[in-house]
Formats: sequence, C-alpha cells, structure tokens
Amino acid sequence: MRVGGRSLYSRVEAARILRLSPTRLRTFERMDLVRPAHGQGEAASFDFRDLLSVRALVALLDRGVSMRRIRRSVERVRERWPELERPLGALHLEEGTAERLVVRHRGTLLDPDGQLLLDFAGGSAAEAKPVAALPAAPATGPSSALEWFERGCQLDIEDGTLPEAIEAYRRALELDPTLADAHCNLGTAHYNRGDRDAARAGYEAALEQYPSHREANFNLANLLEEAGRREAAIHHYKRAVAADPCFADAHLNLALLYEKIGIPRRGREHWRRYLQLAPDGAWAEVARQRMRGTPQSGRD
Repeated sequence: MRVGGRSLYSRVEAARILRLSPTRLRTFERMDLVRPAHGQGEAASFDFRDLLSVRALVALLDRGVSMRRIRRSVERVRERWPELERPLGALHLEEGTAERLVVRHRGTLLDPDGQLLLDFAGGSAAEAKPVAALPAAPATGPSSALEWFERGCQLDIEDGTLPEAIEAYRRALELDPTLADAHCNLGTAHYNRGDRDAARAGYEAALEQYPSHREANFNLANLLEEAGRREAAIHHYKRAVAADPCFADAHLNLALLYEKIGIPRRGREHWRRYLQLAPDGAWAEVARQRMRGTPQSGRD
C-alpha cells in the first residue's frame, strides 16, 4: 500500500519483514516505543523508517540493553527534542560499554551525563546548550513485567530455551497478571513443548484480559479444531479476523474449515480474501482453484 508517495506495511507485513511475531511488534507499540506512520489499532501501518526504528530497538535488546533503560531514554529524548519523530534512531550504545546509551542529534553526540562528546556540525562545547542526563543504567537483569516478557520473547525462539522462556513469562505475569501478550506467548511456549492443556489455559487467560487479542483467538481456534470442536474453532477464527481483517492465515483456516463441515459457500469469501492478501502464498493455487470451481451444495 502507498499513501502520500510512501510504501506502507500492515503490522503482519512489517513483522514478517522484521522476522518478529506480530505480538511482539504490538507490544512495542503499547510501550509507546514505536508509533505507526499511519492509522491506529488494527488498521495501523508502518513505513520504512518505522521498520528501521524497530530494528534499532531489537539490536539494542540483543546487545543486552534493558527494556526499562530504552523506554526511559526514549521518554527523555522526546522531552528534550519533541521534533524527533523516531527517537530510537537517535539512541546508540557508547563505544566499549554494555548498556550506556548516547544520543546523536543534529550532528552532536552527547553522553548520558549531558556532556558534549563530539560536535560534527563544527560547533564547540561552549556553544552547545546543556541537556539533562539520560537516566542512569538500572541494575542488571529483568525487574519489571515488561522486561521479563521481553526476555521470554528472546528465549522462546529456540526449543532448547523454552523452559527458560516459560519461567520468564511466568515471572512477568506474577508482576502483572493483566499482560495479555505474556499469557498468549506462555500458551504458545507450552504448545511447542506438547502441553495442549497448558497452552489452552494460556490463550484463554489472554482473552480474559483482552478479548480481541488476535493471536490468542487464532491459536485457541487451532487447538479447538484439533480437538474436533469445529463450531467453537470457527467462532475464534472469526474473532481473529475481526481483530485483523488482513490476517491471511485466519481466512485460510476458515475457508478450509467451512469445507470440512460441508458449507463451502461460506468458505469462498475467505478463499477470496486469502488470495487478495497472499497471492503468492502456499495455498494461493488452491484458492484459485476454489474460486474458479463451482461450489459444492450445502447450507448457507
């Protein structure tokens, strides 16, 4: 999609490009670290500069900078330089340090104490306006629910670290039981370890806190479909689509499930939407065949 000459990406597209889960990207938004270039909520879309900001954020996290440190620094940059639309792009790790952030703005590099390190624009330290120091680095290790959640996100990528990821999500929920994303990710971590009951409990807990949670509805629908509870699965697939009309996989699963229960007419609209959203997807040719074919008879 293009708006005002810019290419824009849906949350799902942006997450795919960045190799993140949509849940993690949505969490960054809720923390007010990333602000979509266009739209809000499920209609949010991101431009290329937004993608660069998210990559900068992930790079800082991967290098061991705590989420609390990044959030406080972003807040301070916004206070000091409100004209900066994407403050994450101004934050950099100081050379030779593990967590000390510096700010680069208008050719000036400042350390966390507000001292001028280097003025690329040619000015001098005496000419530079003093700025408030960025917050001092906190103690190492997660201390907040969001930091424990982020640690879980970093650990649940590999099967070998799933137990540690589960513990991180549990710690996050001990500190904030309302954190729907942590409930959902905890459910997925359990699912990946083969514990369907615990997975379902995680998704249901997420939906108690946030009934429109896209991933929790979709994942719960998958579990219900596995268990043969097809009507209940359709209900949650529909809720996932309502939360994100551009959720191609949810449209695909609805199309397939409607065929399984003998009402392919209802599935045609979802085949059509899947084909619009994923014209090169793994099921695109099947979708084309369904759209070309005559639907089977069945109840509407």
